Amino acid sequence: MEQKLVKRTAFDWNAWILAIRPRTLPAAAAGVVMGAALSWRDGYFRLDAVVVCLLTALLLQIGSNLANDVFDFERGTDTAERLGPTRVTQAGILTPKQVKAGMAVVFALAALLGLYLAWLGGWIIVIAGIAAIISAIAYTGGPFPIGYHGLGDIFVFIFFGLASVAGTYYIQAGFVSSAVWWMTIPPGLIITAILVVNNLRDLENDRKAGKHTMAVRLGEQGTKIQYIICMVIAYLVLIPVACAGLIPWATLLAWLSLPLAFQATRIILTQKGRPLNAALAKTGQTALAFSLLFWVGLLFS
Repeated sequence: MEQKLVKRTAFDWNAWILAIRPRTLPAAAAGVVMGAALSWRDGYFRLDAVVVCLLTALLLQIGSNLANDVFDFERGTDTAERLGPTRVTQAGILTPKQVKAGMAVVFALAALLGLYLAWLGGWIIVIAGIAAIISAIAYTGGPFPIGYHGLGDIFVFIFFGLASVAGTYYIQAGFVSSAVWWMTIPPGLIITAILVVNNLRDLENDRKAGKHTMAVRLGEQGTKIQYIICMVIAYLVLIPVACAGLIPWATLLAWLSLPLAFQATRIILTQKGRPLNAALAKTGQTALAFSLLFWVGLLFS
């Protein structure tokens, strides 16, 4: 069956759709949506800036997915025992050379869009963009792969929380408010939780391959606790921020995304291996739903 898949998809768009992993993209949008919501509330909203921020975030996520696909394969981490979604390099659907070429094209497009954002936001956006591309590649590639040394969680929080939310707001407003800094926390932690699920699923395979993720360091139970902590803080942080008057109480409408979070958490606590892929999708949906519902709360306020 796998051989038929290779023959059918080697040179068509289906192979690239598989490679870019569309289910990961809602998470990439969550931080931009949060930053856009806050800029709208404060009167700085610019549709052109938000659209370009969103497209850039999606391209960076796609480029990161392609980089992980090819570099994990080259390091021997992805094997036939892999429990996650199909990796096109490991499955032989695309060659390493093809995936690297696709990765280069995607990052080039992200850099091109980044020039417009730099024109709006200045030199600091150039630095942030270069750092984002380097980190996406260095997550599994290069002489010191971040993800192989238990640092992936920190970098995910930085780029999907701090950089995404605050960067989107800064490009429109020219500064970052206290409310924005606080609201980098929910998307950052929920998207970090996606990585936690991924590493929990691959814990045994990563341990065998010498990939020292945070999950390998913490063990199965510790990783489940890490997931719960990320999700709980992401939701509870709204309360002290609202109490401080930095955001309206109506933004607690973001809690309407809790059913998705509960579904993902239940899977985390009761399943192992391949079934955790469903928790990945649910957590990604939670991140985007949280930000969208937060914006709805602002509209009501």
